[in-house]
Amino acid sequence: MSLDRVLAIARRVILQIRYDRRTLALLFLVPLVVMTLVNLSMPEMPGLLDYLAPALLAALALFFVFILTSVSFLRERLQGTLERLQASPVTRGDIVLGYWLGLLLFAAIQSLIILLYTIWVFRVHYRGSLAEVFLFQMLITAGGLNMGILASTYARNEFQVVQFIPLLLLPQFFLGGLLWPVEQMPGYLQALARILPLTYAIKGLRAIMLDGKGLLDTLPQLAFLGVFAAVMLFLAALTLRRAS
Repeated sequence: MSLDRVLAIARRVILQIRYDRRTLALLFLVPLVVMTLVNLSMPEMPGLLDYLAPALLAALALFFVFILTSVSFLRERLQGTLERLQASPVTRGDIVLGYWLGLLLFAAIQSLIILLYTIWVFRVHYRGSLAEVFLFQMLITAGGLNMGILASTYARNEFQVVQFIPLLLLPQFFLGGLLWPVEQMPGYLQALARILPLTYAIKGLRAIMLDGKGLLDTLPQLAFLGVFAAVMLFLAALTLRRAS
């Protein structure tokens, strides 16, 4: 694995997305529209948005970065870019890490925009450090990014990528604590929720934003999300040659 090759691939990805207006719109405008609709549709209950904001931030970060990554990576495969890269003296690790770094930059900007828009425009009250909220959110984003790369290695077209949403994302929205507390679910569903990254993402963000805790107080959640992101990245690199 070569750092120069990884950075060269990342630079190419960044330049390509930079001039893609539709992708940029999906990245920066659509999440804000969704958050606005969510806010407008909520009943007038004091503190409701404050309580839901951590779960919404986690879910939107996971959802939009998964879409961005899976579609972008699949497009590279369909255009033959990955085949040309694999024919050059680069490893699968170089390719996956290069795309990961390039996409992570836009995912980080997207997460920051969503966070600041939610906090400042909707006047969401929070107790913890905003910087720590963002750092925690970036770990969620990294996991979603890696999951998107992995899913795209198995998809043959964009329609198949969309089919992964009900398989990989919707169960997490229902079981991860976004709609109702995990503790109120049946025991067998609680056991399933314990292996879903969104469960730990929501729990960690709520601990920081609602309880005023720091990153050190969310180490179990950070550890799970870190392991999940690493496993997804490893599997993506492992399956790249076979699926391309």
